[in-house]
Amino acid sequence: MADQFQTVTRTRAESILETNSVIRNTYILLATSICFSAAMAYVAMITNAKPMGPIALLIYFALIFVINATRNSALGIVAVFAFTGFMGYTLGPLLNMYLYTFVNGKELIFTALGGTGIIFFGLSGYALTTRKDFSFLAGFLMAGGIVLFLAVLIGLFYPMPMLQLGLSAGFMLFSAAIILFETSQIIHGGERNYIMATVSIYVALYNMFISLLQLLSFFSGQRD
Repeated sequence: MADQFQTVTRTRAESILETNSVIRNTYILLATSICFSAAMAYVAMITNAKPMGPIALLIYFALIFVINATRNSALGIVAVFAFTGFMGYTLGPLLNMYLYTFVNGKELIFTALGGTGIIFFGLSGYALTTRKDFSFLAGFLMAGGIVLFLAVLIGLFYPMPMLQLGLSAGFMLFSAAIILFETSQIIHGGERNYIMATVSIYVALYNMFISLLQLLSFFSGQRD
């Protein structure tokens, strides 16, 4: 009986240590990759890089494939930085567009950046402190992803301001749900690979920042 109790206690302790390790590694890799992404965005801005168009989507999926293939090795970390650096670089032309198009472009960017940070820390802090299980969001994320994908396709063929506004709000909610879900997965053992957790949260933050920027710009005046 005593041996069984010690085995259960040791197993629980090991599980807690593993969870804490995944959380720590995820946030360290997320923080450093975000910094690298920001640096690449700045490089794209000062060099006046042009939007890459559809080719960017192909590179995006290619890098995601590489990350999946190398997620259990040190090469996975290199792939993460390649991915986040690329995403940051593609963000540069968009940020320049806001700077030169809107009278308060700089304020819009920093407000969106600050808002994204506040939302992220609030959601992550809530999930970490309450340890609530958000696995029930899996169905919502699946359905929401399909709806947003179809809405994006419709927006490509029938661009409408109100549709774009709705899409931005939808991506905000979707990204917030991903942060809660992924953090919960780490806490409760559903995600044990910190590389995949980092990429998932990074993409959610990327989409949240762009969506918040679009929402703020909707109510802002453009330059003459």
